[in-house]
Amino acid sequence: MCGIYFTTKIFNDEIIVRKLDRIKFRGPDFSNFINVDNKAILGHNRLAIIDLDARSNQPFKYLHLWIVFNGEIYNFLDLRTKLTAKGFTFSTDSDTEVICAAYLAYGENCVTHFNGMFSFVIYDQENQRVFGAKDRLGKKPLFYRVHNSTLECASQPNEILIGNDLEISDKSLESFLTYSYIPSPESVYKDVFKLSGGYYFTYTLGNNDIKLTKYWDLNYADSLSFSHSYNDALEHLESLLTNAVKIRMLSDVPLGAFLSGGIDSSLISAIANRVSSTQLKTFSVKFNEGRFDESVHAASTAKYLGTNHTTIECNYEDGIDLIQKLPEFYDEPFGDSSAIPSMLLSKSAKKYVTVALSGDGGDEGFLGYNHFDIINKASSLYRVPYLIRFLAGNVLNISNSYKAQIISAFLQYPDMNMFIQKIFETFQPIFNYPVSTNHKDVGAIKKLKYNDLQKAADINIKLWLENDSNVKVDRASMSASLEVRSPLLDYRIIEFARTLPVDFRYQKGNKKRILKDLTYKFIPKEMLDRPKTGFTMPFEEWFRDKLKPFVYDTITEENLKLIPLDLNTKYILNSIDLHMQRKKNFYPTIWNLIVLITWLKYQAAPNYHAQEKGLFYS
Repeated sequence: MCGIYFTTKIFNDEIIVRKLDRIKFRGPDFSNFINVDNKAILGHNRLAIIDLDARSNQPFKYLHLWIVFNGEIYNFLDLRTKLTAKGFTFSTDSDTEVICAAYLAYGENCVTHFNGMFSFVIYDQENQRVFGAKDRLGKKPLFYRVHNSTLECASQPNEILIGNDLEISDKSLESFLTYSYIPSPESVYKDVFKLSGGYYFTYTLGNNDIKLTKYWDLNYADSLSFSHSYNDALEHLESLLTNAVKIRMLSDVPLGAFLSGGIDSSLISAIANRVSSTQLKTFSVKFNEGRFDESVHAASTAKYLGTNHTTIECNYEDGIDLIQKLPEFYDEPFGDSSAIPSMLLSKSAKKYVTVALSGDGGDEGFLGYNHFDIINKASSLYRVPYLIRFLAGNVLNISNSYKAQIISAFLQYPDMNMFIQKIFETFQPIFNYPVSTNHKDVGAIKKLKYNDLQKAADINIKLWLENDSNVKVDRASMSASLEVRSPLLDYRIIEFARTLPVDFRYQKGNKKRILKDLTYKFIPKEMLDRPKTGFTMPFEEWFRDKLKPFVYDTITEENLKLIPLDLNTKYILNSIDLHMQRKKNFYPTIWNLIVLITWLKYQAAPNYHAQEKGLFYS
């Protein structure tokens, strides 16, 4: 797990050092860059996980190829064996070298041979071509900019910001306030883009064009195609997941697991503890607010499994401190408040391990989020003719009740497709103008003719997973120089889950049915059978109590003017008052506005632009 940089724009050494220093937290073990023939510069910050020897430091050269690589290829040992049989030789025990050999053996198709989380850039010195790629589900970040016939790529956008004059995108800020994140391929800067999951690119030096190719996508033709019994599916899932855990436990540094006490993390910890040759270290977060705190359940599960467990306490002072640090590590406005406990958990776990397994990914493929219940209930409601629903919505809208007004809005959507889309957007009229929110992946999925729950699950995977969950985990873990691996996000498991009939995963409100039944083979059902809590901070309550002065000091009329959009300031300030009076839940938008204002102030800090945007070229 590392931070990478590549450019055909030849900056002087001082600028390159500053670019790498900007993300040193991603790889504190070794930092270096190389200027290749004054045509390309590759830079790398290394977090050493596999083959700790200096021979595996990057930028790495293999024959006429140079590479900078972030992530892990979990099946690299199998690939290495196959490539050796083809005549390739290796001088390290790293997966980095295997990527290069695979590229020479299979060309651009090499990415289909990798099972891992990765982003990398290969420079072919002989042919002056660039090849870059990102893993199927978009777990590892890669930003790029093509400008004036030059290419820059980086793990985080503020690397590209240094030495360039970039402009913030108003459209991206609209997207942030709608989704709580900026969906790929857009970034917060106008001409900087994210490479989307399942894509690779090719670029020839001196061009002003970059060719993007999608090499993986959800297979809509095979959705719900599993034709065997439920027990067969359960057995196959156990086999797949056991292998996914095993290959993610290969590490030359200490390894542990995050254990919240919920289904997903408990299952991963149970399998990891079973296959591990040593006692597994597990970690959880404790909140003083009871309905947010699962630490007692995590401790109970850890005791049952026999892991070496550590509980980390989190309070509102930690919350304020980490809010101020969000822009340093996230680079873009990012509105998932669970980033805060994720950062705290990573920071504390790093004292004991360098790699941690997580339960991320179970809710997306196996229908685990609470909104699947909402969609299931709404499906029958949407069989009522639109005119009747529209009139009922008008009646409800007269009410002063905030909940009644929300129900009114949802009743008046024309069909279930629109209802599902709006589940993923923030319901608050904070703009003084209409905002278009049609994301390309959402639009494509809405046109498909299959189960509403599966449609929502696919939007979760294509929109929310890549742009929220994966970003949260990557930046939070990297802020502490910790690598997080997620077995449930093995692409084989995501693909398998989508072939299963919906009632294997969701039956009469029983979310994640098959995943739960698999977990109960390891841990008694009575220890885990409780409502879903979710991994989040109790900000909704803190904003009304301990953090109330912080909210009012941050979201002021003056600070709202920092946001270069036409906002309904009167509505926003009034809604904050109603939230404090417990008449309205304005928490998601309060949080997004705090994050955005904090990010904009960070960007405008004294000397920030002079340091990050100074133009220094060779």
